[in-house]
Amino acid sequence: MKNKYEVVIGLEVHSQIKTETKVFCNCSTDFHSQPNTNICPVCTGQPGVLPVLNKKAVELLVKTALALDCSINKKSVFARKQYFYPDLPKNYQISQYELPFAEHGKLNISADGKIKSIGITRIHLEEDAGKLLHEIGSRQLDCSLADYNRTGIPLMEIVSEPDMRSPQEAAAYLTALKNLIEYIETSDCNMEEGKFRCDANISIRPVGQKEFGTKAELKNMNSISGVEEALEYEVQRQIETVENGGKIIQETRTWDPNEKITKSMRSKENAHDYRYFPDPDLVPVNLDDVFIENIKITIPELPEKRKERLIQEYGLPEYDANVIISDKALVNFYEDALNNTAKDAENIPKLIANWLTTELLGKLNNAKLTIKESPVKAEYLGQLVSFISKGTISGKIAKTVFEEMFNTNKDPETIIKEKGLVQISDENEIIKICQEAADESPKAVAEYKSGKERALGAIVGLVMKKSKGKANPQMVNKILADLLK
Repeated sequence: MKNKYEVVIGLEVHSQIKTETKVFCNCSTDFHSQPNTNICPVCTGQPGVLPVLNKKAVELLVKTALALDCSINKKSVFARKQYFYPDLPKNYQISQYELPFAEHGKLNISADGKIKSIGITRIHLEEDAGKLLHEIGSRQLDCSLADYNRTGIPLMEIVSEPDMRSPQEAAAYLTALKNLIEYIETSDCNMEEGKFRCDANISIRPVGQKEFGTKAELKNMNSISGVEEALEYEVQRQIETVENGGKIIQETRTWDPNEKITKSMRSKENAHDYRYFPDPDLVPVNLDDVFIENIKITIPELPEKRKERLIQEYGLPEYDANVIISDKALVNFYEDALNNTAKDAENIPKLIANWLTTELLGKLNNAKLTIKESPVKAEYLGQLVSFISKGTISGKIAKTVFEEMFNTNKDPETIIKEKGLVQISDENEIIKICQEAADESPKAVAEYKSGKERALGAIVGLVMKKSKGKANPQMVNKILADLLK
């Protein structure tokens, strides 16, 4: 049934800008403050007050826009967006309608093994609304409480073109956008704290039809996986509605993460419903070339460029590079680890990638820790891989050392010395152990000499047991093969 219809998705992302004070007043943006302690007459809309624009918010929005290849409008205008809701004390929101700060950008995503460019329609600056609390902890309230601390926090709204054709593409877009914003440090993008939020517009149309279908807007999705789930449900709902002879209506729907369904909230508003008009208290903003150029030079290496460098400079496979650049803290950790090794040693970059993405991330996930909270320092992981590369310890012993590093925060050299784990690479000593193992394994020796090469494994195992896992495995295999000829 899905093959008959094409899905069309556009996303509106609201990302709180990383400033210390609000966009039009000096109140703190600290998330952890007690309710209604970071408020003043300006952000609560008391009569006679005048907003003053936060320059830092403009700088960080323009930085984001430049990183997304947007055109910067040198003249920009603020507007009042009228709507009435308990979390909006002024009964209007200062936003932008005509002449936003930025337009016509793009973001490349990886979908189905291909690179696809998603258009950015516009990025504009607005103030965030407050927050309504319907429960405290596990206790459901019989009323709603309003916390206006969030009111007036600078928010950049990044509106995409309707270029996505599946929920998976939408998830890939959100992941790439969040990653880019975190790289350039213009927002914390903490979804649990509401600093990176998304509304999705979704419609379906018969395959081959050029005109868009009637769209529904989805709200209340607080994770990227939640956005994907909600869109998957909505695709199915719209197809079933059409197939059963029904009609899709333009509306706003909310995602219920417990029931895993979308529910109708209200009919969808259009621009004229908000009665936009220029804010009389804020003059137009004029940006000059010097202002824009000074911001452009602060943009660091972006995820795609960094990925290309990891592949070209270190010879990493694309899969590994994709995993590592998915988080700025992760790729910084990787390069810090690499800087504590002899980078020119054979396969060191790949070895570090393996230990990082498999061993360390596996243990961090089990412990529900982020890479920033890792008990294993980047330099220690680099040192561990160096010891493996130099033959100081074997890969098997390295796992024992790594376990101890994770549990104690100690460096690998200290652990190796304390536990006497240095690999035996003395040829005479290994010959002696191999001879003893061969003498004690006459059956395996006979089988090996008769052509059953697998029998060598039993003798190798005995050598490792006798050496308490310290014998150099490569030397053991070579010496045994020579002894048994």
